[in-house]
Amino acid sequence: MAATLALASGATVVAFAFAGATFERWLRRRRRHELAWSIALALFTCGALSLWAGAAIGWDGLTFRLFYLFGAIVNVPFLALGTVYLLGGRRRGDSCAVAVALACAFAAGVLAVAPLTGPIAPGTLPRGSEVFGPLPRVLAAVASGVGATVVFVGAAWSAARLLAGRSGPAGRPPNARRLAAGNVLIAAGTAILSASGLLNSVLGEMQGFAVTLTVGITVLFAGFLVVTTPPGRSAGQR
Repeated sequence: MAATLALASGATVVAFAFAGATFERWLRRRRRHELAWSIALALFTCGALSLWAGAAIGWDGLTFRLFYLFGAIVNVPFLALGTVYLLGGRRRGDSCAVAVALACAFAAGVLAVAPLTGPIAPGTLPRGSEVFGPLPRVLAAVASGVGATVVFVGAAWSAARLLAGRSGPAGRPPNARRLAAGNVLIAAGTAILSASGLLNSVLGEMQGFAVTLTVGITVLFAGFLVVTTPPGRSAGQR
């Protein structure tokens, strides 16, 4: 339990720092992909806080609904929306933003009224299949699967273009290797966040989710810092 609380606290701190960093950049530059990422990381923070609350005070219907919504459904779609804005442009991004907002609102409504089909033990984070019917689980699978695929493919495609020297009309930028490495880290962080099922089966329910959140968000944050920090300047410099 102590390890789970520590991991959940670490995930909360990293996600909050990541959200603050992206939101600060959005305030300065008003780029929509940074706003989408800020929302995604705020939702990751809520998911980590829900995990911490469940581990600290015990799971019940409310804490599990909040964790399932923020930790399994609505966060990755906004992360993917940032990728669409970054790589697909404003028009595609705006269209996807409407779809993502409507889908997440629908998911929140479903989670609010979905009946619990089984008991929730206060000391154990249950699987969704143990307490929810098909619809919430389908929403979680589609949201996390499609969202993670968009982020992973976008990051991998960007890294490949940078290394091949096709990132723009001027050809390969001088910092292409660093930018490609950052994109690889972003792809890796997304893959880690999508591996919760495997970690759950190996480490146990709460600790598996805590490991996934902490490691995945940390790797994503590292990739963000590598991509967005200019050469020769620290992450704290403007």
